[in-house]
Amino acid sequence: MKLLDARGLSCPEPIIMLRNEMNSSAVAYQIIVDNTAARENVTRYAHHQGYQVEVSEKGGEYTLNITK
Repeated sequence: MKLLDARGLSCPEPIIMLRNEMNSSAVAYQIIVDNTAARENVTRYAHHQGYQVEVSEKGGEYTLNITK
């Protein structure tokens, strides 16, 4: 699983980070964001790429587990 830390970044930067990593051979990703817009946009992008997304929230930070 590839870990991406996108805290402090606003869209579209978290999506660009994820898209660039999806070009690698990894099949699972974990991305941490700290705002709801990034959480929603990354989730939408991952779904459009055929991935499933599980979201958990802790202390205002969202961890998205993205798998094929």
